[in-house]
Amino acid sequence: MSTFDNPFDPDRRLRAGGCSCGQHVSEAEHQAAAQLQIQASIESEQKRYEGVVASAVMRAMFPQDVARRAFLKSVGAATAAAALSQFFPLKTATEAFAQGGPLEKKDLKVGFIPITCATPIIMAAPMGFYSKNGLNVEVIKTAGWAVIRDKTINKEYDAAHMLSPMPLAITMGVGSNPLPYTMPAVENINGQAITLAVKHKDKRNPKDWKGFKFAVPFDYSMHNYLLRYYLAEHGIDPDVDVQIRAVPPPEMVANLRADNIDGFLGPDPMNQRAVYDGVGFIHILTKDIWEGHPCCAFAASKEFITSMPNTYGALLKSIIEATAFAHKAENRKQIAEAIAPANYLNQPQIVLEQILTGTFADGLGNIVKQPNRVDFDPFPWQSFAIWIMTQMKRWGQVKGDIDYAGIAAQVYLATDATRLMKEAGLTPPTTTTKSFSVMGKTFDPAKPEEYLNSFKIRKAS
Repeated sequence: MSTFDNPFDPDRRLRAGGCSCGQHVSEAEHQAAAQLQIQASIESEQKRYEGVVASAVMRAMFPQDVARRAFLKSVGAATAAAALSQFFPLKTATEAFAQGGPLEKKDLKVGFIPITCATPIIMAAPMGFYSKNGLNVEVIKTAGWAVIRDKTINKEYDAAHMLSPMPLAITMGVGSNPLPYTMPAVENINGQAITLAVKHKDKRNPKDWKGFKFAVPFDYSMHNYLLRYYLAEHGIDPDVDVQIRAVPPPEMVANLRADNIDGFLGPDPMNQRAVYDGVGFIHILTKDIWEGHPCCAFAASKEFITSMPNTYGALLKSIIEATAFAHKAENRKQIAEAIAPANYLNQPQIVLEQILTGTFADGLGNIVKQPNRVDFDPFPWQSFAIWIMTQMKRWGQVKGDIDYAGIAAQVYLATDATRLMKEAGLTPPTTTTKSFSVMGKTFDPAKPEEYLNSFKIRKAS
């Protein structure tokens, strides 16, 4: 049989006037069909992204599943999408999810506080996660949270490491002028502790802490809310029986040494550094107050993510990939080495290894093994935001009615995190809210006011 007659010869139809696949009368028709298939694939992917974004907007507008389904049933999906596009920039938002688009800006400045909570944001620079995604990111050590907030609001920073309550406070205009802010990724869960001065080793019962002076990093912080929660559950009114003041994390150990404070609920490495320096001991890890609680986050203004969607997508992708790497216990010592230098955390590597590996000295003569002392999970549960807002209201930072679910959906961008977590090999949740327990008390995100009203100790309204 000649090559021309061989039915398995891919060029047979082409030489006979057909095409290489054998399904078209000419190669020109074959190429045209292939082009149409590629275009259809592109349009399909675009529609998928549009669907993701439109779904997120619908959830923000109708947080309750029943109301959302009723609206869609009454007008139809196509009409709903058309209505949404009239007042929400679906096209711009959709571009944030698309990959491969040109970066609007490659040189970025991202501020951070030198604490282990910022690990993914920091390590992404020396370990190449930013450059892998086409970015040149300068991570800038910053003195305190108010400075971080002001520099990002003033656009000196493109994005920043923030405490997870801060984007909510900025959006709500609590402590600053209101500005739409977003939190597309949690940086760390757990990773904090209550540390007391060594002179208080015999005062392990919080009921004995009346008159104590405590430090927290910022008024709008998980540290403040968890310390207040812990004190109140032991019958101590945090506004009456003790003093709580904001102290930048890098200054906490020095204040403890100088006897300016009796203790702090702070981020690491401050807790472990107090033990390392012999001036404090770890009373309790915050994971033992609330297992899996959020602490710090990656945050950016809504203007940044809508005006530079491709840059935002690359930045968020870099951080989530770094978070996935940090989540693996076998990588922790390597990470400790990367973030120890002076331009990052400026801490002894052994201090960081104790924190990140969870095998540490507690300052009471014990070596403790707590593998989940700190962990890294980027998913921004909207129920976390709702809990935070209940505590803001509990302690008088906000008053009046709060659109808990609406604000949570607006600020904590779970949809963005879900897609990129999958790409990074993580398994994101299939829902955006969940119940959890804080010191044995269950929190139902669907009933925030009921939860708030259950507390005996709270700020008088």
